[in-house]
Amino acid sequence: MAVSTRHARGQALAVTAGVMASNASGYLLTVVAARALAPAAFGELGALLAVLLVGAVPAMGVQTVVALRVAGNPGESRAPLIGLGLAVAAVVTALAGGVVPVIAGVLRVDDVFAVVWLALAVGPLTVNGLWHGLLQGRQRFALFGAFVAGEAALRVGGALAGLVIARSTAGTLAGVAAGTAVSALLGWVVCGRPLPAGFPLARVRETVHAVQALLAMVVLVNLDLVLARHVLPVASGEYAVGAVLTKIAYWLPHAVAVMVLPRLAGAGRGRAVTGALAVCAALDGVVVAGAVLFGPQALRLIGGLSYVDSVLALWPFAVAGSLLSLAQILLFARIAGHDRWSTLLTWGAVAVETALVLLWLNDSPLQVVSAAVVATGLLVVAGAAVELRAGHDRRAGHDQRAVDGRRAGHG
Repeated sequence: MAVSTRHARGQALAVTAGVMASNASGYLLTVVAARALAPAAFGELGALLAVLLVGAVPAMGVQTVVALRVAGNPGESRAPLIGLGLAVAAVVTALAGGVVPVIAGVLRVDDVFAVVWLALAVGPLTVNGLWHGLLQGRQRFALFGAFVAGEAALRVGGALAGLVIARSTAGTLAGVAAGTAVSALLGWVVCGRPLPAGFPLARVRETVHAVQALLAMVVLVNLDLVLARHVLPVASGEYAVGAVLTKIAYWLPHAVAVMVLPRLAGAGRGRAVTGALAVCAALDGVVVAGAVLFGPQALRLIGGLSYVDSVLALWPFAVAGSLLSLAQILLFARIAGHDRWSTLLTWGAVAVETALVLLWLNDSPLQVVSAAVVATGLLVVAGAAVELRAGHDRRAGHDQRAVDGRRAGHG
């Protein structure tokens, strides 16, 4: 038992280290680009990188579907899943290429090649989601963490090289596309150079459902910052400082979500969900307690001298991030259960938060984050209720099958 516990902790640390390295490399790119580019060009790059974040959602959907399929069917051929991932990457690339003029116009990007390079980066990014899913489904978490870190290093390294050489947004995104393509090739080698095959339409439906649900989650995670910028133009900077703690609380237990996903494909899904929720709550409980005890110090540490006189309470931001981490676990559970309600519930939380901020809670950062806490809290409660009902139905079905089996034996 002790060996198994140490092994699980080692895997969790490997995943956490990979995710932290990925986030740190992204921060490094932001810091360097802010100093190397003119303010207008830096703003342009920031907007395009935000679009790339949305473009990564299909990769997340492919990763989730592949991980669940591999974990639930260990003896099944991987070739159809490879074909599925490559097909989704091709479709996403074509769609991204088709909306290049739209993105360039909406974001007022002068150099259209910057958007072209962005579109070319989406395809290999989706392929990397395929490799993530294969490693995750096979529960090779140490290799998963190493690949996440290596992928980020290649992507950000390419971006920095493009930035240094071209000193432009287009050059930076060309480096992103090149680094992501190299990492996709590396992932193919790491996963054993698998070859593709045809795939059933059911896998496409599963992927579309996962993409829709995860897109709603991505929107919910970032919604409060957008709303704060809209209703609090002066205090939005202060809100952004507090939102850093939201992201810390959300990302801290990310290894739990990565490691529990393959277990959601098995018969013990209820126990896996309960355990994951408990671990996430325990980890984020430390963040919330720290925010309560050391909020003013953390505010100055994050924001610097400009926020020495701020009285903003940070613990509500930590609560919002904690609830988001719980909602993510419950969303994965419902995706694993092929439940279409999960998407509607998450979009419902987006609608509730938007309505609360636009109509009532919009006079201060505390009110805006309170709206995020209420909306995400309601989502967690609703998601937990749906999961409890599903668990009850699974147990009832199991009991009924047992009764039918005994009757057949007596017959």
